[in-house]
Amino acid sequence: MFATTSLQSHSVVLIHILSKIDKSIPIYFINTGYHFPETMKFREFVSNELGVEIQMLASPVSKHLQKDRGNLLFTTDPDHCCYLNKIVPVDNLLMSMDVWINGVRAVQNENRKRLDVEENAAHDSVRFHPLLDWTDKMVYDYMKENNLPRHPLEAKGYISIGCEPCTRKAFGDNSRDARWFGLNKTECGLNIDLIEKK
Repeated sequence: MFATTSLQSHSVVLIHILSKIDKSIPIYFINTGYHFPETMKFREFVSNELGVEIQMLASPVSKHLQKDRGNLLFTTDPDHCCYLNKIVPVDNLLMSMDVWINGVRAVQNENRKRLDVEENAAHDSVRFHPLLDWTDKMVYDYMKENNLPRHPLEAKGYISIGCEPCTRKAFGDNSRDARWFGLNKTECGLNIDLIEKK
């Protein structure tokens, strides 16, 4: 059993819940190598504040091999960049783990609305989504009640925070519209490619 975290502010809720249940459950942050410096500092802060170890998980494919005609993949093929830096590391982890605890919520986008609390995942593992039905208000209230820290970039207008090259400040009604701006892309693939098709 293990959990993953994107280290956005709402991610702290799941980390806090797990810290109250069992601090020995491994928690992994997928370090793509493209995160904001503020996110990297936030990982250390949350780890210290909640008394949990947030381990780094990285791609086995080095950055100098992640190029397309000399350009880094996020500039030419962000899907393949996400595949190498997010999907491959978690897929490798799933080969030795049976349960993946994931903090996705149905209100985040249309794809996540179609998920169930439990989903079959790669390599005969199971994905567990304990926060699937949580609303934004529930997250806000839980964070306020437990005095949980917020990602420092939120105060600068960032709501959905991913890799720096593929994230903009929030605008419009959907905070995830600021991710992969201008592209027909709403997911990195973790919530699509690693779920067994029904």
